[in-house]
Amino acid sequence: MEHIMTNLSRRGFVQALCAAGAATPLAAACQTMASGPFFQQKAAPIGIQLYTLSDMLATNLEGAVSAVAKIGYKTVEIPSYMGKTPAQLRELFDRNGMKCTGAHIGMNAGTDATPGLRGNIDKLAADMHVLGVTHVYAPSMAIPTDIGLTQQPNEGYAYIARVSEAMSEDRWKRLAAELSDIGRKLKAKGIGFGYHNHNFEFAKAGNRTGYDIMVTESDPEFVSFELDVGWAAAAGNDIVALFNKYKGRYSAMHMKDIKATTTPNINLKMDPSDVGAGKLDWKTILPTAYAAGVRNFYLEQEPPFATSRLEAAENGYKYLSTLEA
Repeated sequence: MEHIMTNLSRRGFVQALCAAGAATPLAAACQTMASGPFFQQKAAPIGIQLYTLSDMLATNLEGAVSAVAKIGYKTVEIPSYMGKTPAQLRELFDRNGMKCTGAHIGMNAGTDATPGLRGNIDKLAADMHVLGVTHVYAPSMAIPTDIGLTQQPNEGYAYIARVSEAMSEDRWKRLAAELSDIGRKLKAKGIGFGYHNHNFEFAKAGNRTGYDIMVTESDPEFVSFELDVGWAAAAGNDIVALFNKYKGRYSAMHMKDIKATTTPNINLKMDPSDVGAGKLDWKTILPTAYAAGVRNFYLEQEPPFATSRLEAAENGYKYLSTLEA
């Protein structure tokens, strides 16, 4: 008992000094004691966008979900229905102690079984409720039918850059209006909606980027944004400045890292790395993201991978789960 009381007394003494705000080296120590790992501070789960394990999803989805659950991930964002019904996916996630909080749904009509954002919104919303999803995100813009460009043989991602550069301010505004309309319909069904970026949205259209236009011209009541920090950084953005610029418009983020060798571009190019092994300053980015409104944090990594996809997911989790910010 005496030993316990001694420990309590010491703890109380240190807390009293911390509360007094002593301007000594102890003050810095107090700050360290009060902080701890970022995700523990915020009581926020570390999630993963299952696209990270895309090679496994078609051949061993159950194994992929089980593996990330064992690593420690608590939430997932799905890249599609992955060939399953919402009920089948919900059972799989429940069985592994995970929650599916986000979904990427394409800006297309989809099918009767897997509706897109331009399809059966009633069915889509019902599916998301079965899954427990709180927010749906458009993973990319749809290429306007009147853009007048045709993809050339072997052009690859350069085509996206050409489309982005050809997007007028008016076309970006039309996209923002469509996002608002989709978000209005989904909100009426109890589902949040947002847009996920790559780097091509940062192409200039007049004095602004396409991304600027989408954020400022869409209705904040119906549209939030999921900032993919890796792609935004690959376009040459200052991530902290971007979160601060549009504070309050973000609901989620993709925690994605890039190497310093990445040259700023808008044509879907980056040199990816495991989260924490690249150039991004996560100690500053994460608290800034939280202050900007982010509550769903999903690790995502692009190929090529230095190790296996699963090892990359584990490396990222280990880094993030112990990061003090």
